[in-house]
Amino acid sequence: MHTRRLRRTRRRRLVFSSLAGLTAAVCIGVAGVDRSQAAPDPGDAAPVAATDPQGPPQDDFASAFAYSLAHPTAVPSGANDFTCRPGAAHPRPVVLVHGTMENRYDNWAALAPRLKEAGYCVFALNHGGTSGPLLGTADMAASARQLADFVGRVRSATGAAKVDLVGHSQGGMMPRYYIKNLGGAAEVDKLVALTPSNHGTTFSGLGLLALVIPGGNEVLGAGCKACSQQLIGSDFLKALNAGGETDPGVTYTVITTRYDEVVTPYTSAYLDAAPNVTNTKLQDVCPAESTDHVNISYSALASRLVLNALDPAHAQRPTC
Repeated sequence: MHTRRLRRTRRRRLVFSSLAGLTAAVCIGVAGVDRSQAAPDPGDAAPVAATDPQGPPQDDFASAFAYSLAHPTAVPSGANDFTCRPGAAHPRPVVLVHGTMENRYDNWAALAPRLKEAGYCVFALNHGGTSGPLLGTADMAASARQLADFVGRVRSATGAAKVDLVGHSQGGMMPRYYIKNLGGAAEVDKLVALTPSNHGTTFSGLGLLALVIPGGNEVLGAGCKACSQQLIGSDFLKALNAGGETDPGVTYTVITTRYDEVVTPYTSAYLDAAPNVTNTKLQDVCPAESTDHVNISYSALASRLVLNALDPAHAQRPTC
């Protein structure tokens, strides 16, 4: 019992530590917000302007979120070089898909440069909203169409027949709509999902997300269609998961953490067992790993598992 209490206390401290870090980051970053820059309209194809600023690499979500407040159209370092041509070692571009109330920069400011350094052509879109930095809140069917259009542009620019997708939270689940309904099965080789909401979450999980993300309560209260679509038992999820959760031509990897308090229970992230599905919990690899939902894309362990999933022939043993 004493050990369980210590674990519960540790988890609470992790959550409140994230809250404190984000609050401090917002205080630092909000003064410099440039509100003249707008994110894409949810009905458009999430255009990438030549003038979109490239932000620096970041070590944590709080710092990246603060930067995105002042630079709402920022691109993560290493991403969206449409002159990039995939090489033989990594023939498929990697497209990064952010989660709910996030954006391409604050979600991928650590992983994008790491993938670029590893030799990948890396691309990241904003989706699901009309003003940054709290995106990924619109109808997920519309966001999936944005993703489909963006992948089309990436394939056209790079000459690649297929891409690999890496997504966080909604960004790990919503691409399955594109794969199932919008022709993505012919255009995607791998989907690697960090804490995806594949079977939904409880309202308390969405409430915690709104609490952790500054301004999230206002977004949730104003009407976040993607939020309601991610509740356990939603019509969107019932339709998405009906008739089989995966396509046999796509390889799926789910990476989750027992300390996920947004997608709750954390096991709802897992896809049904299939030959092309790998479900992994960080603590099964490194028992002491304490990463939560928001910060998983900044976890060195999770990043190594993503790289291993994208290139299993050259997988490296994670360091705990």
